[in-house]
Amino acid sequence: MEKNNINNSLAKKFLLDGEVVSLEKTGNGHINNTYLVTTNKNKRYILQRISDAFDIKGLMKNIDAVTSFMALKAENPERQMRLIHTIDDKSYYADETGNYRVFTFVEDSICLDAPTTTGDFFESAVAFGRFQKLLEDFPAETLFEPIKNFHNTPDRYRIFKETVALDKMDRVKEVTAEIDFALKREEEAGILQKMRENGEIPVRVTHNDTKLNNVLLDKYSRRALCAIDLDTVMPGLSLYDFGDAIRFGAATAPEDEKDLSKMTVDLDMFRAFTIGYINSCELEESEIENLALGAKIMTLECGVRFLTDYLDGDNYFSTSYEGQNLDRCRTQFKLVAEMEKHFDEMREIVRYEYKNPKTI
Repeated sequence: MEKNNINNSLAKKFLLDGEVVSLEKTGNGHINNTYLVTTNKNKRYILQRISDAFDIKGLMKNIDAVTSFMALKAENPERQMRLIHTIDDKSYYADETGNYRVFTFVEDSICLDAPTTTGDFFESAVAFGRFQKLLEDFPAETLFEPIKNFHNTPDRYRIFKETVALDKMDRVKEVTAEIDFALKREEEAGILQKMRENGEIPVRVTHNDTKLNNVLLDKYSRRALCAIDLDTVMPGLSLYDFGDAIRFGAATAPEDEKDLSKMTVDLDMFRAFTIGYINSCELEESEIENLALGAKIMTLECGVRFLTDYLDGDNYFSTSYEGQNLDRCRTQFKLVAEMEKHFDEMREIVRYEYKNPKTI
């Protein structure tokens, strides 16, 4: 679609304050095409063409419900991303060129790709904790699941073992050590799913992509504003969000680092995120007791997914070189091993910070 068509026809499908005067490509996302829209009333919005890979109807129903709910409870709704409806009161607009949505633009905000300090990581925890807190009364069971069995770790293992048995790429012989590592931890890997099924841990609204680049910070104070990118919002466990954030943000090396000696868990980062998260939301004791386990299982699950994709021919995760998914698997498994070494310390950090709450 040409820029003029976006300005003069597409933008007019939404309830914007004023006429569009400029539209600029923004962001570096690989899924949705994103534009910054400015009107003659100096109002700014985020317009996105939604990827065709999503179930648009279910996805947008989730986002509409969740953002509306949070706007009613937030202390300052202007500092939250809010969905702008179309002129016929729908959550998105569809035509022959694709599916489009519009959000408010949060002024004076920044987005970082990765934490460079414990303070940045702490603020991301505050944002995701507040997200959890704002949605604590939301009926999670009413949400659509954009990815079925996303963190059903036993099901991930089922797919993994089937892929090993098939060995369609003739790669199993190269990775017997990695396969053994995963299988030795299969029983423990299923604990969270069993606890969920048994009702031992509450099912909540979860974000499911808790990286720092999905948080907006105030550009002046660098304090947390809100969580963004809600495409993977669905029912889940708080341990998923906590665990995946630790897996990414408290790791000391990139996901595809070849030198495994560089990979361990940064306990200072772990503590910073723990403080921010548990002091920004209200978790039950069953959740607190299993936060460290959540970090380990989410890391193990991710490693299993990378290994499965490598054995299957690299069809799911995009790669920039041959063997990248195997490198990713190895870093995740090394991080799991490091978490096992420091597991008692991780649990003690959680328990101490829970018993000594901070004012956020």
